[in-house]
Amino acid sequence: MTTAHAPAPLSRAKRAHAESVPPPSGLIERPARGVIGTVGRTTMDLVRTAAELYSVFVRTLYYCFFGKTEKGAILVQMFEIGNKSFFFLSVVMGFIGMILVYQAGLQTLRVLPDLQLLGATFLELLVRDLAASIGSLMLATRVGAGIAAEIGSMVVTEQVDALKMSAADPIDYLVKPRFIASIIMTTVLIIWAAGIATLAGLLTGWAIFDLQPRTFFNLSMVDAGDLTIGLTKCVAYGAAIPIVSAHSGLTTHGGSEGVGWATTRAVVNSSLAVIMLNMFISAIGFVVFP
Repeated sequence: MTTAHAPAPLSRAKRAHAESVPPPSGLIERPARGVIGTVGRTTMDLVRTAAELYSVFVRTLYYCFFGKTEKGAILVQMFEIGNKSFFFLSVVMGFIGMILVYQAGLQTLRVLPDLQLLGATFLELLVRDLAASIGSLMLATRVGAGIAAEIGSMVVTEQVDALKMSAADPIDYLVKPRFIASIIMTTVLIIWAAGIATLAGLLTGWAIFDLQPRTFFNLSMVDAGDLTIGLTKCVAYGAAIPIVSAHSGLTTHGGSEGVGWATTRAVVNSSLAVIMLNMFISAIGFVVFP
């Protein structure tokens, strides 16, 4: 019958060494991420992103006045942003006009049998807020995604690094033409989209509620304050979409997968920027033009 020998005790030096060696990575017990840590990390990310967006915006404004403009660059971006969004925005705003007039008419008839002010109220809301906000949200999905994908592809293929090595600032070369073109074409497209929505709403009111076009097209409730707020929103949205989308593209990393994430981030952040600007401009407009 054999007797098992007990292992020899470790020396003090070997025991100290064994205790100092960390366990494998899969066995390390990590502390649970608390709510405060998650909120703090998210807040820091938001602050850092806001600072980066502010930097891109300020540098873009600087190059608008002191930068070098490549011949035809702004016209090319105006075509990309404006002409290629023309049909899409026209169809969307046409359906929006029909839906709003139809639903507003049904709800009004539940309270009042008179639809004389339906067109006046619709035009006031359209000029003051709906045309700019809904149209810009649609542009954020198409224009924002396109800008982020194009600039992001240039980042992952090291074309942006080549620009920096050639002493050309990517903000001046890539962002500024899109910024100027977006402000111009967003304003033009929103004005056109408002006209399409008005025409669609007029035909809907005429066909469904027998509301005469002369009665529907009532501008008595539209004043200078509504026009000022509406145009201010057009310019603000047109400036925000390329800045946010360009920032998403310039911070791309990780190849084609990173370009996909940058495109998604551009659409989400651009839409969020439009909604936030809508709140601030509407609040200021309510105080200035009650």
